[in-house]
Amino acid sequence: MVTLGEMAVNEVPTHHFVYGTLNDYITGEELVDTDDERTRQDLARMMVEKLGYGKEDLQPRCFIETLFNTRFVRSNIELAVSLKEFGKKFLIIRYGAGSLVSRERSAIAAARILEKEYQIPLAVVTNGRDAELLDTATGEVLAIGMEAIPSRTRAQEMFEELEFRLPAEGKKREGEMRILNAFDVEICCRSI
Repeated sequence: MVTLGEMAVNEVPTHHFVYGTLNDYITGEELVDTDDERTRQDLARMMVEKLGYGKEDLQPRCFIETLFNTRFVRSNIELAVSLKEFGKKFLIIRYGAGSLVSRERSAIAAARILEKEYQIPLAVVTNGRDAELLDTATGEVLAIGMEAIPSRTRAQEMFEELEFRLPAEGKKREGEMRILNAFDVEICCRSI
């Protein structure tokens, strides 16, 4: 991770208004303060203060890097959620402004390949105002609305019934990576 002191001004995407810096709610790390980052921080705060997760249950800023046809893409995962007593990530949360439907497939792909030992069974896509909870095995939307994000208590209840499938390997893994590469490229920030 590059700290703000090391980041050149041209490394912040041009469509983001930069307010300065803020400290990450979970780690305390100094981050560039943008509207999107404020929404990410609100999500982390909600997970702890409203839904009962401990900060140790949340891993912020995970990512998957892909390179296909000379196109390098870094796919961000705002939060990976685990229950320490079970020792596995069971949920990822991906944020993006706008339509949720257009983000479903890339969230499923990310959940299927983030971990090397298993597929993460649940994914949430959110724009900060609305959310969808997805079954990553079937692609089914299980619930909608911000209340669809399971509380820690609900996650403990449902954990035994979640299916942690074997990891995607070979052509299946490559296919999921290609999906991330295609869906997550940031055209608006590239120089033409």
